[in-house]
Amino acid sequence: MEEIEQLLQEIVGEKCISLVLSGRRGGDAQKLKVRPISLKGQLYFQVTRYVGTQVFHENYDKKDLIPVLLQNLKENFKQCQIETNTLGVSILISKKGKVTISKKKKKAQDIVQIRPGCLEHNRKKKYLLPEGTAVPFLVDLGVMTKEGKIVSAKYDKYRQINRFLEFVEDVLPKLDSTKEQTIIDFGCGKSYLTFAMYYYLHQVKGYDVKMIGLDLKPDVIHRCNELRDKYGYKKLEFLVGDIAGYNGVEHVDMVVTLHACDTATDYALYKAVLWSSKVILSVPCCQHEINRQIENQLLAPIFKYGILKERMSALITDGIRANLLEQAGYHVQILEFIDMEHTPKNLLIRAVYRGESAKSKELETKEKQKYRQQNKLDTLLKQMHLQPTLQELFERPDDEI
Repeated sequence: MEEIEQLLQEIVGEKCISLVLSGRRGGDAQKLKVRPISLKGQLYFQVTRYVGTQVFHENYDKKDLIPVLLQNLKENFKQCQIETNTLGVSILISKKGKVTISKKKKKAQDIVQIRPGCLEHNRKKKYLLPEGTAVPFLVDLGVMTKEGKIVSAKYDKYRQINRFLEFVEDVLPKLDSTKEQTIIDFGCGKSYLTFAMYYYLHQVKGYDVKMIGLDLKPDVIHRCNELRDKYGYKKLEFLVGDIAGYNGVEHVDMVVTLHACDTATDYALYKAVLWSSKVILSVPCCQHEINRQIENQLLAPIFKYGILKERMSALITDGIRANLLEQAGYHVQILEFIDMEHTPKNLLIRAVYRGESAKSKELETKEKQKYRQQNKLDTLLKQMHLQPTLQELFERPDDEI
């Protein structure tokens, strides 16, 4: 341990970007991470311990940190990865206590420049809707005060809104800024995100957008329309209606569906494909259909635990949806919406329409890939005894659409 202590004395400092202990062999923590921070102008190190689904933070100065690291390396972990601005260091400890240390200098292009103030513990994240600037709809929805401060009880909602706008920002190149773009939000609810999208796209980015929010609750829709009139958002409309039966427009550029329950998400995705929407942003919810259907002898020992069956069903549901959207001509990603600690419903399906290539060889290759992908998906559905709604909708004859 003397060799490790000497190394830590030399390397732990402001230029130490990160330090991670892993390879658990004892104790309750699965992993331990360390990063430098500045508290009241003094250099400290924040130690983050991961215990199950919980995360614990403690701050140490260098003098107190090193004994903590040495004790953990002696008793609880067998690996340590350290990154400084110019160096990568790896420490391995065998079962017999043999220590192996390797160092690797970073290439010139990989060297990290440590900027003044970058260690500030309370540094603010730059949000697309920044704190300090009052946004009318966020004030009325109780997320902000009139002075632009975030209401503490609504901070998670504020983060969620900004995170969603980041996904919208990513797909802006797919929307035509020279003409009106139609956007539908299925199951808009209180419409935090609907108002956020309209405000950001129209007020901040200058896009000509026509937006429609659809929900089944008349009182909620009435309130949303009142707020719409108050802000003068002329091209934002809220309507009472369900996803499956809505036929109010012939073309939609972007479809948004957030926490539409169970197969309501499938109907929203189906509508989006019928419209050849350029962008689909969907956060699914309550995937009961697959949970009711799923059967598999190999996985039966796992499925007997209800919560595991429920979570696996949710993942399989969204995986099936992603594959079906790819077959329909979309490039699909499944992304983390917000941290799991805020909600377990944290996966977002982002689909961007690829369109058809004019080159016959490319078309032929895509058709072959689509055929192989469909065969694999069909095999999965058969082995799991699944009949997902989205596939049934896609297989409808044209005269039933």
